[in-house]
Amino acid sequence: MPKVNPTILQWARETAGLTLGEAVEKLGIRDARGVPAIKRLAAYESGAVEPSRPLLLKMVQHYRRPLLTFYLPQPPRVSERGHDFRTLPPDHSRRDDALVDALIRDIKARQEMVRAVLEAEDEAVSLPFVASMTMQDGVSAVLDSIVRTLELDREQFRNGIRGDRTAPKGFTYLRERAERAGIFVLLVGNLGSHHSTLDVEIFRGFALADPVAPFIVINDQDSDRAWCFTLLHEVAHIWLGATGVSGANAISAIEQFCNDVAGNFLLPNGEIERERAVGGLPLDEVAMRIGEIADARQVSRSLVTYKLFRAGIIDRSQWSQLSAMFRQHWLRKRQLDRERSRDGEGPNYYTVRRHRLGGRLLDLSRRMVADGALSPSKAARILAVRPANVFPLLSSADPSGRAA
Repeated sequence: MPKVNPTILQWARETAGLTLGEAVEKLGIRDARGVPAIKRLAAYESGAVEPSRPLLLKMVQHYRRPLLTFYLPQPPRVSERGHDFRTLPPDHSRRDDALVDALIRDIKARQEMVRAVLEAEDEAVSLPFVASMTMQDGVSAVLDSIVRTLELDREQFRNGIRGDRTAPKGFTYLRERAERAGIFVLLVGNLGSHHSTLDVEIFRGFALADPVAPFIVINDQDSDRAWCFTLLHEVAHIWLGATGVSGANAISAIEQFCNDVAGNFLLPNGEIERERAVGGLPLDEVAMRIGEIADARQVSRSLVTYKLFRAGIIDRSQWSQLSAMFRQHWLRKRQLDRERSRDGEGPNYYTVRRHRLGGRLLDLSRRMVADGALSPSKAARILAVRPANVFPLLSSADPSGRAA
């Protein structure tokens, strides 16, 4: 029988962002025969003691690594995020980075399976818009190309599409347009449980600019109105061919560029210029007017606030105060939504899963399973559900991802 590589045990724990003490607690290791729990874990990592099979399986779960990894001769190469476009808060933790890395590993593995299925079934088509432009082309040119390719209409976006009660109508419109063009759009806010929830300050979105199966992942822990902005921001990354992860703060040139692309579609500069009078109002009246603008245009209050600041209509202090205020409003609303969900008032499991996966991924999986090109177990991996849930999930949705 091969033995576990103790070097891998230490590496896996550290890249999961866990100290010895934190790992001991998660793994349920206890003091035994006068040996403290931390020393027992250190003994496993030094190779003095071989971990039991049940303990190893717990490490698989909490370190978020496949079982085979622990038998490798050396730690695998660090998973590439692509470019890391984030400007992280100074108090972010190693655990935050570990969660983001685990999410991106999972998304890349699922995307590779999707691409392999498309290639095996002769459905792989190179999408001409991926990496078709550069920042030197300018914000307006990139936005014009996106609007033409996705056939976007700002008024249709603001009026939305009926039929999806799980998302704001504007987001449903944008998502369907992006998926129709060949982009897979997923909503992912954790790694399977609320214990692994990803804060939007650390992770807002991820773009995988593959020419055959481009993926966009949006953190669903964010405000639902903010999803529209993040989706268009990540679409701009696809146009630039820039695979990578985005956070809440946009300081780098490429992040500001993609922000401008998204912002200029959702709320054109001309519309903001008409709000010059807002700058002379008391803060509470400014907040009220921002809410009116946001509701009329299907955008987040944070976006309106940012655009007012960029236009010089409000100053940095007002922007900071208003942003904090709207963030607190959103957090309170999210807490109320969670309480209603716990009381049985929220959507059922399959509705939530369909909403997160999107119509394109569901439709592909349904067709491939029906044709025998994809086994239920592989479909479960692509859809990130248990094999027993594959058929109920696929049979209860139409190609758009809505309930059949």
